[in-house]
Amino acid sequence: MPKPQHRDLAVIRTELISPNMRRLTVGGTDLEGFPENQESAYVKLLFPSGAEKPIMRTYTIRHHRPYCNELDIDFMLHGDSGPASRWAATAQVGDRIQIAGPGGLKLIDFTADWFFMAGDMTSLPAISVNMERMPSNAAGYVVIEVLDERDIQELKAPPGIDLRWVVNPQPGIASGVLVDAVTALPWLAGRPSIWAACEFESMRLLRRYFKYERSVGKPNLYVSSYWKHGVSEDRHKSIKSQDAKTEESVNIQVS
Repeated sequence: MPKPQHRDLAVIRTELISPNMRRLTVGGTDLEGFPENQESAYVKLLFPSGAEKPIMRTYTIRHHRPYCNELDIDFMLHGDSGPASRWAATAQVGDRIQIAGPGGLKLIDFTADWFFMAGDMTSLPAISVNMERMPSNAAGYVVIEVLDERDIQELKAPPGIDLRWVVNPQPGIASGVLVDAVTALPWLAGRPSIWAACEFESMRLLRRYFKYERSVGKPNLYVSSYWKHGVSEDRHKSIKSQDAKTEESVNIQVS
């Protein structure tokens, strides 16, 4: 498989969406030929490391405007704990960044009878894209965890979607806040499409709830961790891989 093309882009605009989320619009002629309709897919941001390989960090495409070679990427601001967060907090118009991708789309099954989406601020861009693409008669729930009430955004959603916000200033520490909000909601009839992405510990709790308590099968279930409290993305990737192997082993034993 060929390596994804690296594209050298410039920051075109910046926007503070909320106290803890900043949108950077990046683009340039190097974005020509980037596949269309990639909102909710991910790109890798490449940062110099002083070593042979750059540091790579994964972020979701919020908007793509191919007619002017622009991508919007929303960053959750959480201090200076990593290269991407530091860069996103201070980036100015004209700053350069290399990206690789896109990766796969993270979309729900729009043919389901109803939908249940849950996540924190790291998955808010992908959740927003999914809600915008839902059919007009869509029914179900969307539960989003934010750091502060001021992080609540105006999002487009069909009338039948019950959108709920929960505030948790300590994601990754108070792992049950999002989970409690999800499990408190009545279960609907019919075939659901479940989509959840958040911090690792919350993800495992949500996976247990949907998979074992609600018996949602694999074709109707996407549950992923986008980060883990206190560890780098590289370390999280390793932990996530081992967790997936353990979960698969459990599935084999049960079957």
